[in-house]
Amino acid sequence: MQVLTEIRQRGRVIIGPILGISLVVYFAYHLFQGDRGLIAWMRLTQEIHQTQAVLADVEAQRLPLAHRVSLLRGSIDRDLLDERARATLNVVGANEVVIFNR
Repeated sequence: MQVLTEIRQRGRVIIGPILGISLVVYFAYHLFQGDRGLIAWMRLTQEIHQTQAVLADVEAQRLPLAHRVSLLRGSIDRDLLDERARATLNVVGANEVVIFNR
């Protein structure tokens, strides 16, 4: 009987630290491995940097196209109009030479 009483007394003393350590381990694990943990944060940060690089490339491609569109609006640039009409209609003058650069 004294053995059971001794186990209960020591169990009450030990249960607090065991619960505390368990909580610390639980939160430490989820700090690193959870959906919003450090590893996920680093992965998302890397993905953001890659996406920003793609955005910069697309912006670099967009600027010349925006310039060409601005030339077609309002007062039309004759050279650009002639170029687009020839490309669309596949028309070439009799004294012109066509060089494909694709």
